[in-house]
Amino acid sequence: MPETDNREPKHYFEHIPAPDYGFFLKGASSFDWGMKNRLSQIFNPRTGHTVMLAIDHGYFQGPTTGLERVDLGIVPLLPYADALMCTRGILRSTIPPTAPRSVVMRASGGPSILKELSDEEIALDIEDALRMNVAALAIQVFIGGEFETRSVHNMTRLVDMGLRYGIPVMAVTAVGKNMARDARYFRLACRICAELGAQFVKTYYVPEDFATVTASCPVPIVMAGGKKLPELEALTMACNAVKEGAAGVDMGRNIFQSDAPAAMIQAVARVVHEQLEPVEAYELYQELRHQA
Repeated sequence: MPETDNREPKHYFEHIPAPDYGFFLKGASSFDWGMKNRLSQIFNPRTGHTVMLAIDHGYFQGPTTGLERVDLGIVPLLPYADALMCTRGILRSTIPPTAPRSVVMRASGGPSILKELSDEEIALDIEDALRMNVAALAIQVFIGGEFETRSVHNMTRLVDMGLRYGIPVMAVTAVGKNMARDARYFRLACRICAELGAQFVKTYYVPEDFATVTASCPVPIVMAGGKKLPELEALTMACNAVKEGAAGVDMGRNIFQSDAPAAMIQAVARVVHEQLEPVEAYELYQELRHQA
């Protein structure tokens, strides 16, 4: 059995950027043209960052607050996002095919919130993803969960299928109720996903040592929005994550459960793409909110 690597200190060289070798996105220089093109639909080539709008919560918890009517609450927000993360059912039933944004498609599922969530399977055929013209596929990975090995195998199978057709895979690091949400855990989870082929990773922000998580992951990390926070706190979290190496955010509840979702997503976009400070972004949110 290999010994546990507990030696400290480790050196992550957080302040030294990774080389890009002629392509704007971290770790993507050797990908095929089609995969680079799809990544360029998610990440803005001008800034290298993305604002993804996550609305896939219903695949395990049904009509989430704020997502009761996607046609009314979400479709009007699409012009302000770089990409939409959703399920194929919502895409086909509710999102207009003329929508001006790329799609990151949820590709895993199985258990509901009533069961063990790590017991997932691949829930999407790669040919259906091609029919829907998606820019990327998203899959949950439960490092430390009861069905860890299955979820990792799900991801590697999806990566293989994606490589066949030039579709990148975003691994989503799931955290169980009894797992520690700290930089050590997220370094482990994100690095495993990248080592086994994920082209980018979605993970949670932690206030302490988040820069070591982004520095030790050789592909872009997108920050998960997580639970609903007060608007200024959410903007501050997004700002800190980007300053500490995240390539953007994938926010859901902190946007669609806001009192003014359109104002909030515009404020988040200014933070991510223009490095607007949180207080200024919050002032913008208030201004846009009162204009609505």
